[in-house]
Amino acid sequence: MDFSLLGPVTVTAGPQAAPVELPLGPAKRRSVLAMLLLRPNATVSVEQLISSLWEDEPPAHARTVIQGHVSRLRAALAEGGAEDHGVELATHSSAYLLRIPESLIDTQRFDQLTAQARPESAPAEAVQLLRQALGLWRGPALTGTVASPPFAAAAHALEERRLSAVEALARAHEGLGEYEEAVRALHPAAVANPLREGLIAALMLALYRSGRQSDAIAWFHRTRQLLDDDLGVDPGQRLSAAYQEILRAAPAADGPRGGAEAAGQQPGGAGQPGAQPAATPQQPLSAAASAPVPELLPRPPAGFHGRGAELAELTRLTLGSAEPAAGGSGGYPQAGGIALLTGPAGVGKTGLAVHWGHVHAAAFPDGRLFADLRGFSGGEAVLPAEVLREFLLALGTPAEQIPTSSEAAAALYRSLAARRRLLVVLDNAGSSAQVRPLLPGGPHSATLVTSRSRLDGLIATDAARPVRLHALGTEDGVGLLGALLGPARVAEDPEAARELVALCDGLPLALRAASAQLMARPRWRLARLATALRDERRRLALLSAEDTGVAAALRNSVARLSADDAQLLRALGAGFAREVNTAEAAALSGADPELIQDSLERLAEMHLLDEEATNRYVMSDLVKLFAQGDGSDRDSPGEASGGAVGGSPGGPSQGA
Repeated sequence: MDFSLLGPVTVTAGPQAAPVELPLGPAKRRSVLAMLLLRPNATVSVEQLISSLWEDEPPAHARTVIQGHVSRLRAALAEGGAEDHGVELATHSSAYLLRIPESLIDTQRFDQLTAQARPESAPAEAVQLLRQALGLWRGPALTGTVASPPFAAAAHALEERRLSAVEALARAHEGLGEYEEAVRALHPAAVANPLREGLIAALMLALYRSGRQSDAIAWFHRTRQLLDDDLGVDPGQRLSAAYQEILRAAPAADGPRGGAEAAGQQPGGAGQPGAQPAATPQQPLSAAASAPVPELLPRPPAGFHGRGAELAELTRLTLGSAEPAAGGSGGYPQAGGIALLTGPAGVGKTGLAVHWGHVHAAAFPDGRLFADLRGFSGGEAVLPAEVLREFLLALGTPAEQIPTSSEAAAALYRSLAARRRLLVVLDNAGSSAQVRPLLPGGPHSATLVTSRSRLDGLIATDAARPVRLHALGTEDGVGLLGALLGPARVAEDPEAARELVALCDGLPLALRAASAQLMARPRWRLARLATALRDERRRLALLSAEDTGVAAALRNSVARLSADDAQLLRALGAGFAREVNTAEAAALSGADPELIQDSLERLAEMHLLDEEATNRYVMSDLVKLFAQGDGSDRDSPGEASGGAVGGSPGGPSQGA
């Protein structure tokens, strides 16, 4: 006989090869049995059962109902041969007692197995015991019982024990140097429990020690954002400590790590023979090799295609040459600079910057820093002080030595960077003022800034060199579809592929969203999606994938506009002309032409319009649809909940 609580509440009997599940009846009867199994060989009063079975006021005949359930449970257990297994459901005055060998209950076996496991001192044995224990789970604990606080609390306690066992299994694998196995054990639990900081911290360290530093850091930032959004709190001590350990430790190798390096210690550390002091700004460039080499870049965007001219221009502006040259570190010339990638929402600024950073990794032997400044993310932009703290930790500064003053922290950051060859990627910048404190000192580091705004101030005061990104041409757009969907699927219907590029305005973000629709529907031909996208009422909704898409990106851009500028954009969207000049825009909006000129300039600066010629402004089809209020939820312009102009503000891809 076997009694299960780790999943649906069931009782099975019969031969082990072909057990038969006993009929337990409705949820309240299963709940009576579950409460008795949670307290085996101990009395459970009728009052306790009543309070567990009825969340609200129990019926007057509640005792009679429970007596009936107990009577039927006795009959079911007897049919399953309970007496032969030493199982008896007895009555003790106004309470019940389930006498049972505890080895018949899966929760008791689970506890015995986990208690025997010693991940630190006997990891190999612990792996076997913990895998056996976790194998007892068949779903959420106590499934099939009533939804009352006592059962919810009991299910939560069991789930906590399961998660503790998962973490212990990961520690045992790490003790054996099996870091990928530790990641496999932790990842499903972390996905299901995104706010459990201890679990996320364990996963981050396992990822780092398996050579996946960027994935580990991405988990930290994702969890930090969730904690802020859902609970309004900062990461706790364990999560922060794991993040700082990763930033301050030696860079992860391509394969699994072990020994001192796995624990985040560098060879030759303090107190060990051969210890070397960290590089200081006064030392020559080559001395920085003993300092931490941060790797904060996200993973490269999947299916990146095209942009050859822009990639070459970034190389020319930051490295002085499109090709490596002899003599410099990694074979590159020793040059630095600031490149400013600008363009409309969804044109692929982030993807281009990250892709370039990975291609030219050898040019930056002292590390690559990355920060999403969230200038156009619908929420509060990141303060430079927060980014400075992360950068200083990544460059090896102990947390207690980071200055509290933003100015002092910026000065220390510039000093540490002055004699290093770093790549600094400042993504999604909202303003020049947000960027300036984060620019590294010295002539050897390169900085890539991405923004939907032109950031003219950064060009004027810091000699940033702009690189404007435009929508993809037809061939490159078709090439991106082929990279995402596979060339064979695109080759089946090349005309439809070209039409999809046109309907997506050549925006990589829109093309990626369209590809997501097609990948989710493998039987669809490209022409079927193109037909659906021709319907302007549905286009923006179809070019979305969960919380990302063209409408969401445009909503964040429009949230930065003043009320007057948003009103003008709405008026232009309602007009039928694709191009307008100042006089035509004034006529459409009914405003003063002199004021309209300034508004048009601001819309062009935010890349919501494109000034193709003097006083000739062009609006793309997708921006026009958004301005008309054809967002994914079809709200009218100005409503805060929708994809319309005037709404309130609310891992990188090529379309970011």
